[in-house]
Amino acid sequence: MGHTNGSDNPATSTQTRSRSVNGKSSYQSLRNMVQDGSVDLDGKPVSRSRTGGWKSCAFIIGVELGERFAFYGIASNLIQYLTNVMHEGLATADKNVSNWTGVALVMPFIGGFFADAYVGRYWTIAVVCVVYVLGLVFLTLSATLHTLKPSACANPLLPCPKASSAQSGFFFFSLYLVAIGTGGVKPCLQAFGADQFDDEDPTEKKRKTSFFNWWYFGLCFGALLAFTVLVYIDQNVSWGLGFGIPAAVMVVALGIFLIGTPFYRHKRPGGSALTRIFQVIVAAIRKWNLVVPSDEKLLYENHNEESMLVGRRQLQHTDQFAFLDKAAVIDSRAEGQYTTQENPWRLCPVTQVEEVKLVTRVIPVWLTTFTYGVVITQISTLFTQQGATLDRRMGHFKIPPASFQAVCTIVVLLIVPLYDRILVPAARAFTGKERGISLLQRTGVGLFLSILCMITAALIEKKRLNAAKDHDLLDTPQVMIPMTIFWLLPQYIIIGIAEVFTLVGEQEFFYDQVPDTMKSLGMALYLGSNGVGSFLNSLLITIVNRISSRNGHNHWIRKNINRSHIDYYYYLLAALCALNFLLFLLVAHFYKYKNAKSFLASAASSPYRAAGTIELGLKQQNTPAPTSDQWEDPQC
Repeated sequence: MGHTNGSDNPATSTQTRSRSVNGKSSYQSLRNMVQDGSVDLDGKPVSRSRTGGWKSCAFIIGVELGERFAFYGIASNLIQYLTNVMHEGLATADKNVSNWTGVALVMPFIGGFFADAYVGRYWTIAVVCVVYVLGLVFLTLSATLHTLKPSACANPLLPCPKASSAQSGFFFFSLYLVAIGTGGVKPCLQAFGADQFDDEDPTEKKRKTSFFNWWYFGLCFGALLAFTVLVYIDQNVSWGLGFGIPAAVMVVALGIFLIGTPFYRHKRPGGSALTRIFQVIVAAIRKWNLVVPSDEKLLYENHNEESMLVGRRQLQHTDQFAFLDKAAVIDSRAEGQYTTQENPWRLCPVTQVEEVKLVTRVIPVWLTTFTYGVVITQISTLFTQQGATLDRRMGHFKIPPASFQAVCTIVVLLIVPLYDRILVPAARAFTGKERGISLLQRTGVGLFLSILCMITAALIEKKRLNAAKDHDLLDTPQVMIPMTIFWLLPQYIIIGIAEVFTLVGEQEFFYDQVPDTMKSLGMALYLGSNGVGSFLNSLLITIVNRISSRNGHNHWIRKNINRSHIDYYYYLLAALCALNFLLFLLVAHFYKYKNAKSFLASAASSPYRAAGTIELGLKQQNTPAPTSDQWEDPQC
């Protein structure tokens, strides 16, 4: 008998074919896995085809639509409720609205921090939504039960009864529960939506850019319903029903969010960002006398397993803020202690140092967005009060003054699809940039438009005051001025166009440019800039009234809007916006965009494989791990 070659052995051939089939199967499973470190709710790797993308974002955008419907259902008409039901003066009501809006937009810093560091975005959204619903329910009770609100005005010529301390306390307690709720939901929900797209996949990365446009589209659609349906109910049916409907909608929104759970991709909490920032600062100060080597390769880098698990990519070294590089300099006098266990308060990896640089670069941009937040605040305060004095008749229908905010929203709904489908591709063909124009260029366009908006608003307000004077209505602000409310259209249209550029641009900028483990805080920066703007508006009103009332002169902003000089205030805001715009151009000129390695490239330079979590997931599914050749496939 001749010698039988091992390859001719049927059993051996079967085993070889089996390994080949299993290898191909595991390879296909690997390629279908999300490559950016995302996991499911149980911490296991997730499939690209079964999770994320637009299928999960449909739930998330739906929740945002409901949440914005609830929030704007309260915010859009709040100044009317405070002046007409709680019987506050215009200046007091304006400041209370500004303060509440400011808290609602600054609270995201707390919610974003705990979501990024410890809890995760999913659980933060789920828990805080319950607080949100409670606030709305209490607010409904405050507007419904007679014992929880002041009596109506018996005689319009006499002072109206003020709310008692208990009534005001319960109302504002309920109102600030809503602020806490939106503060926890907003930064996490938007960041959670952006998390559903894998930056390692070119197609999904391109869709993420569109996500921010369509996210704002959904946001504005919810706001449009609030500005029209809820405001009409407030003015013509009852405040209790107008506050009760948002409570019911938020319950439905929470249910929608929970139904989408099987389709979501999650990012693991990355630990305290503040701790990592202070470690770099302390380490740099401790080694202030060391010289940073000219070769960046001599700086310390250690992209460990923990970084891979939380989806943290390596960052390229930059020359800005070189002092911080001292934190990554290995002190030769103590080199031995770093070979066993690094002390993070004495030695930090380059990526950690670059994360601090990212935050340092983002802060000046953030500061230049505050004045835009002041302008946005006018939409729900002084713009609304202007409209309340004008002729709001449209045939037999009378437009509620707060509903005119819908004009701004309609403009956004019209412009966003045009921007995403026409302007971006056209600009991309011209500039070669993936987004068409850079994030800061987009933001800058909106900041410039805010200047035009304030100048336009001042001119229209001057016309309104002249009309009141011509018809002898300066001392009767409750009487309609024979001037149509449609004169306010230009200022609403301009600020609506500005929102498409600045607010959407800010959202994408602060999500994209912060460290990978600080995405919720990035969204908090965007929201916080508008919140700080609200506080600044309140402060400006106080300062302006104090200065303008010197030497016996009248306040610029008084309870009687026809005796006020809101036009002067608008010109002041236009001047501040112009100065801020110049500062923004300077900051944008020196800004360096984030330069991160891909997730797999980060893993290649790490002692841990990028697919470590994926290999674990395959083992849990009893699937053979890919061969080394398959790992090296560039498509993998």
